Amino acid sequence: MIAANNSFDVIVIGAGISGINSAYRLQEGLPDYSYAILEARGEIGGTWSLFKYPGIRSDSDLHTFGFPWDPWKEERSIADAASILRYVKDTAAKHGIDSHVKYHHKVESMNWSTENQHWEVDVTVNGTEKRKLYSRFILLGTGYYDYTRGLNTQIPGIAQFKGTVVHPQFWPEELDYTDKKVVIIGSGATAVTLLPAMADKAKHITMLQRSPSYFLPVPLTEPIDGIIKRIFPEKLAYQLIRLRFMLVGFFFFQFCRLFPKKGISVLREATEKELPKNIPFDPHFVPKYNPWEQRMCITPGGDFFAALRQGKSDIVTDTIQDISGNEIMLSSGQTIDADIIITATGLKILFGGGATITVDGEPYQMNQKYIWRGALLQDLPNFTFVFGYTNASWTLGADATAQLWVRLLKQMKAKGMSSMTPRMNEKEGVMDVPLLNLNSSYIKAAQEANTLPKGGDRGPWVPRSSYLKDIWHAKFGDISTGLQFNRIST
Repeated sequence: MIAANNSFDVIVIGAGISGINSAYRLQEGLPDYSYAILEARGEIGGTWSLFKYPGIRSDSDLHTFGFPWDPWKEERSIADAASILRYVKDTAAKHGIDSHVKYHHKVESMNWSTENQHWEVDVTVNGTEKRKLYSRFILLGTGYYDYTRGLNTQIPGIAQFKGTVVHPQFWPEELDYTDKKVVIIGSGATAVTLLPAMADKAKHITMLQRSPSYFLPVPLTEPIDGIIKRIFPEKLAYQLIRLRFMLVGFFFFQFCRLFPKKGISVLREATEKELPKNIPFDPHFVPKYNPWEQRMCITPGGDFFAALRQGKSDIVTDTIQDISGNEIMLSSGQTIDADIIITATGLKILFGGGATITVDGEPYQMNQKYIWRGALLQDLPNFTFVFGYTNASWTLGADATAQLWVRLLKQMKAKGMSSMTPRMNEKEGVMDVPLLNLNSSYIKAAQEANTLPKGGDRGPWVPRSSYLKDIWHAKFGDISTGLQFNRIST
């Protein structure tokens, strides 16, 4: 095994959920492999360390979002960021993963050397020091968005606004919104989280949306889970609870995609009974798309609707014509006064944290390449990226990737191989399909900017879409089709 201060068998980039989970799977399956986790920031946790806006929480249940090998044990299935961050940190420490993290190590570039059969990783340490690290394998656990820049959404007149403009990703700690008139621009998970969290202190909050979303009120706790815990041994109980959440989510998604009109009817009924009389269902809760063409907005315990019923919050469905002074002018002629505008308009999609990738010094054109089994990239040796699901908890996809990855590494070790590279035969006739099967505006922006790798319509190039199928394949499926293995002595 490679062993030196600057050389490793594996370098994991990112110490969030994906990186921590992958590190566990690696040390579980290949305990003799050396590894380091490079983290650009000074703390484990990824999203849950970065975001500081009021009310930030998960929009997936923690039983499937948590680690399957060290489950979430709190009764509530939806939790705030501080609780999730504590869980991730405690779990990493418990399994010795935190000792492998190198903080303030920002990856600038990665070059694969065919001659040496390893990756050369250029890193900036503490913002100034330049270092070069080496590894046989790289796993990218950086998530899918830009940590340093938000999505640049064009809002007419925003530069002329006399109040405070805030992007949730860069929430200022000193912001005081007590007795302020707040307008949240957006209709996704962030906007739906912010409104109830800010409603008590703000004078009034308006959620200004261009297009509505589907809402799904979910209970904070489920009585059935308590029964399961009382009947079964602890380990089995948490496995059953996780399975229950997984299957309920899977079947609800399939129901909505197969029977969209019935899905719309179910969601409408759940929403209408929560609304106050002064806020109509139409137009504020009538999306222009079918369920799960964009992610749904989860409201734990119906907190969003409870805030609306208090009378200090409302929803406006319209487009912005202009902003002048402290006044937002809408296309309908309506105006809204605001002291604070929050632009909850989505994240900027970014693959790999913006690091440059080369193969033998030649630039790697990621947007021209296909994904292999949702985890590897065409023509890129010994490189794995972690991507979750758009219709289920991120960690389900992350763990399917990690288990597939470790299985591949074990096979390479057993056969004495030095590299694995996805290769596509031109005769396959693969047609392009989007990597992400959502039509959200921030995903459309990434597709238009041509920043993501491509999915294919057949074979191992099809993007992943189902955890049950993917985890079966990770454990038992074909892992040779479309892969080229090499044994090169160095």
